[in-house]
Amino acid sequence: MEDEVIVVRDSNGTELKAGDSVIVIKDLKVKGSSTGLKRGTVIKNIRIGEGSEAVEGNSDKIKGLRLNPSFLKKA
Repeated sequence: MEDEVIVVRDSNGTELKAGDSVIVIKDLKVKGSSTGLKRGTVIKNIRIGEGSEAVEGNSDKIKGLRLNPSFLKKA
């Protein structure tokens, strides 16, 4: 069986790869947390997952984030 290559693109259409850093372009509420992500927050060393929330990573204050790439831009 062939391995499928998952291509994930940010809000500008730039391809994201594991290990990239991204910036949040909109204030976001985070499920299960009283704090949210502010616009301009940097998420470093991302991982590429599956589904609509294909980007996984950690911010300085919140660990284990799963984000939709349409709210991100490559740093």
